[in-house]
Amino acid sequence: MVKIRKAKEEEPTAPGQVKIRKKSKVPGVMITQYVEELPEGMTTPDFTRKPIALTIQEGKLAIFRAIITGNPQPTVTWLRNDGEIDERFKMVHEPASGEYQLQMPDVSVDQADTYKCCARNEYGKALVTAALNVIEVGYKKSRVMQQVDFEQKEEAKPEIDEKFWELLLSADKKDYERICAQYGVTDFRGMLKKLNEKKMEREQEQEKVVERLCNLKPIQMKTDGAAEFELEMSLKDPTSKIFLYKDGVMVPFDADAEVKHGLKQVGKKFVFSINGVNPEDAGLYQVEVDGVKIFSTDLKIPTADFLVKIQDVKAEEREDAVFECVISHPVKKIDWMGKNVSLEQGDKYDILVSEDMLIHTLVVKDCMPLDKGIYAAVVGLKSCSAWLIIEVDKDPNTKGKKKARKTTRAGGGGEDLLRIAQEQQAKIEKERDELIAKVKAEAEEAAAAAAAAAAAAAAEKEAAEAKAKADGEAAAETEPKEKPKPKPKAKPKVKKERKVEKEGVADGTEAGEQAEVEEEEEEEGQEGGDGEGVAATQEAKAAEGEAPDEGADDEEGPVPEKKKRVRAGPLVPETVIDPGVYFTGGLSDVVAVIGTDAEMVCKLSSEDCEAVWYKDGKELTATDDISFVKDGTYRKLIIKSCKEDDSGKYRCEADGRKTEAVLNVEDPPRINTDDLAEFSKPVTIKTGKDAAFKLSFVGREPMKIQWYNEGEELMEEAHIKIEKSSSHSRLLLTKCPRKISGEIKIKIKNECGTTEAITQLIVLDKPTTPLGPVDVIEGSSSCIEFKWRPPKDNGGSPITDYIMERQQIGRNSWKKLGKIGPEPKYRDTDVDHGRKYCYHIRAETDQGISEMMETDDIQAGTKAYPGPPSVPKIVSAFKDCINLAWSPPTNTGGTNILGYNVEKRKKGSNLWSQVNPHDEPIREKQYGVKDVVEGIEYEFRVSAINISGAGEASTPSEFVIARDPKKPPGKVIDLKVTDSTYTTLSLGWTKPTEEEGVQDEAKGYFVDLRPAENTEWSRCNSSAIIMTSFTIMGLKSMAMYWVRVVATNEGGDGEPQDLDNYIIAMPPPVRPQFTDKKMKNFIVTKAGNSARINFNFEASPVPNIAWLKDGMPIPKHVAISNSDTSSQLMIPSAERHDSGIYTIIVKNLVGQETSSVEIRVTDDPKPPGPVELEETVPGTVTVSWTASPDEKKDDRLHYRITKRDSVKRTWQIVADHLFNNKFTIINIMPGRQYQFRIYARNDMGLSQPSESLTWEVKRKKESFSVTVPTPKECNFEVAPSFTVPLKTRNSPESYECYMSCAVTGNPRPHVTWYRDNVSLNTNTNYYITNTCGVCSMVILKVGPKDSGNYTVIAENPLGRVECSTKLIVKD
Repeated sequence: MVKIRKAKEEEPTAPGQVKIRKKSKVPGVMITQYVEELPEGMTTPDFTRKPIALTIQEGKLAIFRAIITGNPQPTVTWLRNDGEIDERFKMVHEPASGEYQLQMPDVSVDQADTYKCCARNEYGKALVTAALNVIEVGYKKSRVMQQVDFEQKEEAKPEIDEKFWELLLSADKKDYERICAQYGVTDFRGMLKKLNEKKMEREQEQEKVVERLCNLKPIQMKTDGAAEFELEMSLKDPTSKIFLYKDGVMVPFDADAEVKHGLKQVGKKFVFSINGVNPEDAGLYQVEVDGVKIFSTDLKIPTADFLVKIQDVKAEEREDAVFECVISHPVKKIDWMGKNVSLEQGDKYDILVSEDMLIHTLVVKDCMPLDKGIYAAVVGLKSCSAWLIIEVDKDPNTKGKKKARKTTRAGGGGEDLLRIAQEQQAKIEKERDELIAKVKAEAEEAAAAAAAAAAAAAAEKEAAEAKAKADGEAAAETEPKEKPKPKPKAKPKVKKERKVEKEGVADGTEAGEQAEVEEEEEEEGQEGGDGEGVAATQEAKAAEGEAPDEGADDEEGPVPEKKKRVRAGPLVPETVIDPGVYFTGGLSDVVAVIGTDAEMVCKLSSEDCEAVWYKDGKELTATDDISFVKDGTYRKLIIKSCKEDDSGKYRCEADGRKTEAVLNVEDPPRINTDDLAEFSKPVTIKTGKDAAFKLSFVGREPMKIQWYNEGEELMEEAHIKIEKSSSHSRLLLTKCPRKISGEIKIKIKNECGTTEAITQLIVLDKPTTPLGPVDVIEGSSSCIEFKWRPPKDNGGSPITDYIMERQQIGRNSWKKLGKIGPEPKYRDTDVDHGRKYCYHIRAETDQGISEMMETDDIQAGTKAYPGPPSVPKIVSAFKDCINLAWSPPTNTGGTNILGYNVEKRKKGSNLWSQVNPHDEPIREKQYGVKDVVEGIEYEFRVSAINISGAGEASTPSEFVIARDPKKPPGKVIDLKVTDSTYTTLSLGWTKPTEEEGVQDEAKGYFVDLRPAENTEWSRCNSSAIIMTSFTIMGLKSMAMYWVRVVATNEGGDGEPQDLDNYIIAMPPPVRPQFTDKKMKNFIVTKAGNSARINFNFEASPVPNIAWLKDGMPIPKHVAISNSDTSSQLMIPSAERHDSGIYTIIVKNLVGQETSSVEIRVTDDPKPPGPVELEETVPGTVTVSWTASPDEKKDDRLHYRITKRDSVKRTWQIVADHLFNNKFTIINIMPGRQYQFRIYARNDMGLSQPSESLTWEVKRKKESFSVTVPTPKECNFEVAPSFTVPLKTRNSPESYECYMSCAVTGNPRPHVTWYRDNVSLNTNTNYYITNTCGVCSMVILKVGPKDSGNYTVIAENPLGRVECSTKLIVKD
């Protein structure tokens, strides 16, 4: 069984199926398994031989062959990747060999494509593809015409800028329409297809360098005049180089510094910025990684300017303020700023734009004093700003009260603004029309030039063809003449030519087209043979009304005709050709239920054209079940009482055009209406009986049938039986209990749909026990009245009666009181005073009598006094009357309340006196006490009275003075803030003054609070406070608040007293100061270890903390941790380049404080190099050594020399703090062996020593003899000279500095040290020594003042010599 389907259709996976990918033994075959485990003996489809790619000549027979296996036998489908399988193709299956063939006779070039073979059975499918390449042969006039047509269209179609694709590849889908409109692209389908191809190519390239790319945000202008765009990406190689291009030109950028183009990286987020944007910065920006394009975005700077700028607006409080401006070019949206904050559409602001997008409006709604400030409009690089001034209502009568919202508006441009916008719009339209006219003129000139060139080319081509034809006819003259037989097809061709040529008289362009058609037809005639070509020419002559040539073989005959037929004009002109009849509305897929009618409708462009209908390629004819309807331009196919066989692909053809759609006939579960009505009737049974439900249905199998009871699915069990078949289902419930009552639902489902049916099951039973406890309404000496609640379940039937029994406590017998009716209430008047009774209550329905409920003992006539009423409330007080009100007691004592007694007591007295007469209880719950004396303070209490008597009195009321109402107090005095923190605020004030008749004494105070952003006051204390101080808790740190205090008394609340200004939730301002008693200013740490600096401080408000290294921002790897009272700097793994002076700046509104710490990062010094010993002067040895490798890294590194001789055997320090690599040691004794060690030393300590060889000066042992020499006068005097000069020194501040030199001379020269020509020998700040000609000077703590030129002068009677150096002190 072979089917043909569209290649791009996908069959949905059926419910319950899976998709498991399997590997075939044949390469290129994709197998998908639908089940997790295959049954025994069953297999998925597979190819033992797959179709191979074919390359074949046009017009030949092409055959794809495939051998397919599978159990059960698979269904094979052939598909085409782009388009549909041609109906002329044959699908052949040879059962003997199992080979499937797709035979394609007379293949053409347009059938070259990728073909798919799909084999499918119920356990899976196998898919393989093969390509068909067709080689074009010969000349095809129709194809040439198509190519020329296509080339002309391509020339007319502008090329799409490559920037367009770059922007689309990085844009969001919602921006596609805007970008297409910007570049004039209208072929959205073609654009999306090409875009998907480019995306796949780009993603394959990006996968080479990027692991993940997301969150691409296009470039946007910022309010500070900069532009930014950002993206998130994970690089495969962290060392990959990132490049930024603008319009294809590389742009340099810096990762750290604030330069023109910057890059900031935070984790995987890259933010590219353009600072100081100007018009030259507009263009396409692209990010590349190792030559691969990652992201593209276009920066467009609006060229619009402000024709009318926004003006200052003065608005009243709670009024709307309007800012309006007019810009020179249409812009969809401009940026609005308010107090340096970007404004957005919302409850507070309305941002409006006119239809021509020239007038932009900002409406500030419900203006409050906080809205005062500067507002700005920004478009591109242009901006304008204006003030909003709020006039606060100063009416004292409305102070502290919420003012009504005003409906008026302040500001706005008015009619002048609209007039300017209209003039600008007219100007823009005029410029646009001029530009369009210019473009059209240029296009017409270009078209005329192209037409002239095409006409010249056509003339040359015709001349060449005429010459060739003439030569061919001359050659034919020599052959025997035969009367040519004209082709039958020539006549209709000539007729067509004739008709077109007549039309060409009126339209030169059509004539040009006809000239080309005629020439091509003549060329086809020549291909058919010389004789046929001549006959066609003669017939063409006759059709034109000219006399045909006498001799068909005259070579001069055809030439003039060809010249005569040449028309001026383009080769393929841009003419409008009637497309004929076409579909204006195609067919749509239809889904119909079996047995119903289906209708397929399409719409043609003409009413006169007939339509032909096809089903699966076969033409349809009208029958009883199929009818064709022609309704104007609509064509309808109506299929009555659809059957499953009616499913298929239907096609409508008209005038060579066609449209297709699929009709799917489904067979969902269906229930007969009468059966459904019968099933929906409730089923009523008695408990313990059986209930059966049966329903018939029809539908395609298989069907899933489910039964539900109150939404819970019923499964087969002891008391539930379910029968299922293809046409009905039956539910049997046996021994039904009462609880199973409720909704019974059946749900039937198949692949086509689902249907449901619902009914009710009512199981009748006797009622449950009535519910207690009973509520005693009255328990007097003559009556007991009580009530109870009905049974929870009445058993499905209404309660008809309650059956009562009574027992007197102390007796064994029960008295039957009988049926009392359906009301759950009973009044028993046959009682004895003081006796207790118990009652049995049963409910009765048609289904039986419930179990009994027994009441608690109820006593008749018990002295049950009521409880106390609520505390009496003073409603009002006057000098001769005090009005009270109260609530009844919650405990009435089991009887009705008959009245109340009111008592009063003077302040300071213990005696209560009843106000109302003893025999006249007060019936209402309010009373006016008139028996009062003016000026006396009273309190009151109330007691309730029932049949047993007066109950307990209530709690006394508050004291009230018998006097006329008081006046509200005045404003509190001297309101001030006494203390504040980040969460609390303490207030203090003075009691308001009293003025008789104007304002009375304050009895309490309320504190109100309002956050600055809100308009509503909230009360901090629910009840009035007596103290003249209060602390507000729970404030937000650094938030602004308004505070007021209201005094109150019995006369009401007085006027509020506000603080003069808003307060900020913060402690009192404190200038920053460091609290550490001992602060380090120098820290040495070893390289690789962490370095940590802690500073504790106090400041209010919370200060801003900044750290600097050598006056510059700290590096990124240095971690800073700040709190309100401390700051910590930590270098996780310190390196030498982290050495420097670190400065902390603690700054707040009050002031700032700074402190610095020098961190010296160093390491254990490496030992010096080899040591060399040399004797230059007897009794001395000069030690020299190679510098330590750390000398260049550490400017504080110096050397120490120790020696050991063969006599003392201990190591002694000879010299320390040496900054050079050479030293002369004196007092070397002959005959002793010396060893020397050189240590490198820095802030971390000593290095390993470098040891010298053993040094020894041999002592010459000679016999003792005395030879008295002849006395000679010897002169050993020598002028002074420096053997070791001074060296230039660079020393950090606060460090030691050591200078040394060596001088010789006899007599011993006098050495003097100078700094800037000032002698230092007497300066105690400098430690100067001269030992055996080695002159040294130590500066213990170098400061900036020690910088300068240092000179050593050595002089004796024979001369004077000097040596100079320079000391540079580093900061």
